[in-house]
Amino acid sequence: MIEYEEVLGRIEGAIGALRFEGGPSGLFTPIVYALSSGGKRLRPALTLMACNVYSDEIEGTLDAALAMEMFHNFTLLHDDLMDGSSMRRNRPTVHVQWDANTAILSGDAMLVTAYKLLGRTEAKYLEAVLNLFSQTAMDVCRGQQYDMDFECRGAVSGEEYMEMIRLKTAVLPACCLKIGAIFGGAPPEDADNLYDCGINLGLAFQLQDDLLDVYGDPAVFGKATGGDILAGKKTFLLVSALSQASSLQTAILTKVLHSATVKADEKIAAITCIYDELGIREQTARQIQKFYNEALRRLDALCVPPVKTQILRNVCHRLLVRQS
Repeated sequence: MIEYEEVLGRIEGAIGALRFEGGPSGLFTPIVYALSSGGKRLRPALTLMACNVYSDEIEGTLDAALAMEMFHNFTLLHDDLMDGSSMRRNRPTVHVQWDANTAILSGDAMLVTAYKLLGRTEAKYLEAVLNLFSQTAMDVCRGQQYDMDFECRGAVSGEEYMEMIRLKTAVLPACCLKIGAIFGGAPPEDADNLYDCGINLGLAFQLQDDLLDVYGDPAVFGKATGGDILAGKKTFLLVSALSQASSLQTAILTKVLHSATVKADEKIAAITCIYDELGIREQTARQIQKFYNEALRRLDALCVPPVKTQILRNVCHRLLVRQS
């Protein structure tokens, strides 16, 4: 089995070797800028590690892994623009560094590049891989639309929120794991179990993000906490609080969230206080653990010796305990 650090090294090397032929530089320079800003490289790593469960030959999967990272960063360019985010990974976002039109067009070029990379797939896998990726890309767009719709709605149920993050966040790691399994020659049942593992991993990942935005250490988290509260975003914490709050707590939440006069630090403190009163932090942690356990259960169901999935298990654990 190839160690996680080596997998990351291969990914970074492949990203560094990417070249965009011809001009204009205004289209491609922002792509290089976005890809060079780092990140966890989780999605391409999952692709290669899933392949490695079934095959020692992972080089043929590298283009597909790069496609997953390219697509992920495409979504970030557009997401940052839609949200009006000014910083990403401690650097100005593309629409701030350049402009909105650049973020749109360079993002579109990244999506096209993802398809070009996938187009190099060996013929016997090509149809299955392209169909899965295309459905995933559409699901991500659906999830993003739900996310925007929720910003204009007063009430969002827990079930609606979980479906939104399943589409927006969880289907991509699920796709990565299944594509890696396909390249590795996994049995169809194993490929499906890895997909479900990715769904649960993605749900846990997003809930951890929701939690860290309120309770994370800014020095470790990499940005100031409370951003979701100030933006009025529907998160698992807020949706859960609104469903459980007393009439007084609901009145406070509604007033503070929609007030233009309450100072930012006071708004964060007031909302966090209600979260604490309701035990929302602990509830979120339990949900994260539940999804993590289900992801591991799906790995247990694979028709391979446990040693073959140990590196994947280690990565799942890293995501569970991460603080950034």
